Amino acid sequence: MENLFINRFMHMFQSSWSDFADFEKIFVKISNTISERVMNHWQEDLMFGYQFLNGCNPVLIQRCTELPEKLPVTTEMVECSLERQLTLEQEVEQGNIFIVDFELLDGIDANKTDPCTLQFLAAPICLLYKNLVNKMVPIAIQLNQVPGDENPIFLPSDAKYDWLLAKIWVRSCDFHIHQTITHLLRTHLVSEVFGIAMYRQLPAVHPIFKLLVAHVRFTIAINTKAREQLICQYGLFDKANATGGGGHVQMVQKAMQNLTYTSLCFPEAIKARGMDSTEDIPYYFYRDDGLLVWEAIRAFAADVVGIYYESDQVVEEDQELQDFVKDVYVYGMRGRKASGFPKSIKTREKLSEYLTVVIFTASAQHAAVNFGQYDWCSWIPNAPPTMRAPPPTAKGVVTIEQIVDALPDRGRSCWHLGAVWALSQFQENELFLGMYPEEHFTEKPVKEAMARFRKNLDAIVTVIAERNKNKKLPYYYLSPDRIPNSVAI
Repeated sequence: MENLFINRFMHMFQSSWSDFADFEKIFVKISNTISERVMNHWQEDLMFGYQFLNGCNPVLIQRCTELPEKLPVTTEMVECSLERQLTLEQEVEQGNIFIVDFELLDGIDANKTDPCTLQFLAAPICLLYKNLVNKMVPIAIQLNQVPGDENPIFLPSDAKYDWLLAKIWVRSCDFHIHQTITHLLRTHLVSEVFGIAMYRQLPAVHPIFKLLVAHVRFTIAINTKAREQLICQYGLFDKANATGGGGHVQMVQKAMQNLTYTSLCFPEAIKARGMDSTEDIPYYFYRDDGLLVWEAIRAFAADVVGIYYESDQVVEEDQELQDFVKDVYVYGMRGRKASGFPKSIKTREKLSEYLTVVIFTASAQHAAVNFGQYDWCSWIPNAPPTMRAPPPTAKGVVTIEQIVDALPDRGRSCWHLGAVWALSQFQENELFLGMYPEEHFTEKPVKEAMARFRKNLDAIVTVIAERNKNKKLPYYYLSPDRIPNSVAI
């Protein structure tokens, strides 16, 4: 916070900003960056829709195959947003309607740690439309799960500030899911499970230990720090987030039900959300780059497995390896069959996939959801860490003053900004994907496999750099030269 020169606002902890422009007082301008673009365009529907594909939480959006009963939206409500002269149901059939459902937040307790500031949560459902130029735009937002007179469906055709406040609520809820589930649970905590199991069960001379050790570097340390400073009682979550004071713990416990092995297999996860067609959904760079990196890691893991395991039988008979896999299942996943995590591994192919999950989660997935936080969350109205007024229950009453008063106060804004800045920085001595300076392996075939891996990664860097040329919003979080080897920040 000192580096950002924002500590001067801390004595005004509870006070509201005076208007949107007032947030610029703590906004560090780095010209022509994504964060400045967000500041200038955050109110636009196109910018709102784009973030579900390529912002720092690109994992929620899914193709809508059937309109849910709990969102009673009709063609009449949204027809001014539909561009193909079709009914809403026909648009759904043609695959042009997408949905983001924040159901997980339903019933989560809002932060009550500060008696001077009431804080609020919602559990919105947001409907998006792929327009004629294949861009995503929001067409309907309901701020809570149960439809009713006090839970209206907000539309782009509503009064300007009604629609804006509905979108702000969605952005705030997206921030909560991003921080606690996408980032904390599904990269930090999962990687720690793999790391602990590795240190417990695999001796340092084991080839799988040698392969994985670079990918759990500093993970236990950074998570210990998080437990001591961020997610603990009186930590940063309690200070600045609407999910602090225990809500974040409820969220993690709830989200464990959806933490499955296949959901960590990148291609499967994309497919499960109906987001795999590059033809249908052309601007989903998180998917495109993620698949390239996943495949490079998988080929490398398969190379290493092929060197040390000449048959499936050798895999099956490797007791230390089996103990490692079992440790993850029994202690990390609490032996939950529904998690789909294997208890044992019987083939070389399955072992290659498992190692790909471990390495991809620690490196690429974490990079994709971590290093964009300053870009997308530093402009506070685009990612409010808390809301100080409940979601609106009627249309036509929202004013700009009410919106500014609902947004985080000066103190919480400063805590938030300090956090997203710190989390987005690389380490001074960062080791990126494909860099293995510690030479755990001495065998020539493995060195050759590493060289092939680096060559594949370099080719991906070139492809992404070419794609990003002249883009106003480049997507670079999954460029291998920006993917650290492990969860370490």
